[in-house]
Order: sequence, then structure tokens, then C-alpha cells
Amino acid sequence: MNTRQLNVVWVVLMLATAATYAIGEVGTQIGIAGPLAMAALLAISIVKGRLVMLDFMGLRGVRFFWRGLLLGWLLLVSALIAVAYWIALP
Repeated sequence: MNTRQLNVVWVVLMLATAATYAIGEVGTQIGIAGPLAMAALLAISIVKGRLVMLDFMGLRGVRFFWRGLLLGWLLLVSALIAVAYWIALP
């Protein structure tokens, strides 16, 4: 992967980080909270994790086993977080 592609991925990661900050800080002030905010934050986290795994860890060009293993781990952890949140809802 060349430097330009990594820079684009880095910018996407920074924008996603800004979006999660906005949802967490500004969202509670204007009433964006609850399951919708949690789902948005979790989706952004999955996208960010996938970008880090594939591009910065260099797994984009390796066999599916390693990509699938780490992506499966990411999805499992995300699903467990979603289930914990769902159980904790009043």
C-alpha cells in the first residue's frame, strides 16, 4: 500500500474519531442519545477497526484466514457490547 492510500485512510479515521466525539459530547446536549447513538458509535468503531486491521496492520494482502480471524474477533466483541447494552436498557 502506498503512502497516499494510507493518508486517505488516516483522514477517514480522523473524521470518524471526530464524529464519535460529536455524538458523545454534542449529541447528549441536543438529545441524540440512547440506542441510536450506541448503534452509530458501534458502527463507526467497527469501520475504524476494520481500516486499522486491513491497512495499518497490513492484512489487506494476506490470506482470508487471518483477515477473517481478526474481523470475526472484532464483530464478536462488538456484538457482545451491543448485547450488554441491550440487556441494560430499562
